Amino acid sequence: MKRRISIVLLGVITLMVLSNLQAEDMDMWGMYEKYFKKCKYIDLTHAFHPTQPVWPGFGHARFEATEAGADLGDYASMGDVFTYKDHGFVATSYWIPTDQYGTQLDPPAHWDEYGATISDLPATYCIRPLVVINIADKVAKNPGYHLGMDDIKAWEKKYGKIPEGSVVMVRSDWYKGWQTNEKFNAKPFPGVGLEAIKFLQNERKILFHGHEALDTDTTPNLEGEYWLMHNHFCQAEGVANLDKVPEKGALIAIGYSKPLGGTGGYARYIAICPPDWKYGVSVDEAPGAPLPKQPYPLMRDENGVMKPTKP
Repeated sequence: MKRRISIVLLGVITLMVLSNLQAEDMDMWGMYEKYFKKCKYIDLTHAFHPTQPVWPGFGHARFEATEAGADLGDYASMGDVFTYKDHGFVATSYWIPTDQYGTQLDPPAHWDEYGATISDLPATYCIRPLVVINIADKVAKNPGYHLGMDDIKAWEKKYGKIPEGSVVMVRSDWYKGWQTNEKFNAKPFPGVGLEAIKFLQNERKILFHGHEALDTDTTPNLEGEYWLMHNHFCQAEGVANLDKVPEKGALIAIGYSKPLGGTGGYARYIAICPPDWKYGVSVDEAPGAPLPKQPYPLMRDENGVMKPTKP
């Protein structure tokens, strides 16, 4: 009887210990303190502005000082520009000709009248494993090189099978010409081949892929983007800084604007890398509050962008 009681007590204690371990495992605050606070964070996003590369059919954005839209008595009259001096704040009006602007996330509705819009995407898009496949050396020799099956096989031979539900970013280093390459959007530019796209989506069942150029490929009918959108997959475009991210072992945080029924999404992608990674900053290094003060007062440049400007 004593032995039975001892066994029962041991079982109860074991269950209690396991329950506590499971509770600790599910404590996301603990995980943040133990892991995420020490990780290195790398922004994979271009800040959008009026003079950046864009598909010629869309045109460029305009940034303008916001004006009062109504009479506000002694505080402001309709049409007055809000200023730090007179109103205590400023605001900016962004006239953006398309939701396909800058670093973006394309939902199926971009091409398919039955496709999901950006506001239909589930909250589970927020964080995923990040795979980076490097074709930069090949693009350096041939700017029109497209990711193929050989590149995927080489990655998997080195690192193992691409995780289901991951985001696969294709590194080409094309992003480095974002501000300097007048032909950034002109052919030839690096892309992703249709066979590779189908394999990643159908066989590896990834969430989506991303690339640095503003189009998926250089085929006359954009066959890769056509296939993705009409098969109800998303893609990322205009991605940056993939040369600073490990090819395996990082996570990606995915943020985007959520206009109701949107056919595109201005996106923010951030790689979350191991604490010992050589690039990026940790929470301790950049806590985010308070934020650093500008070296000079903010003033608008000729394109309406607010920048620190020496008096």
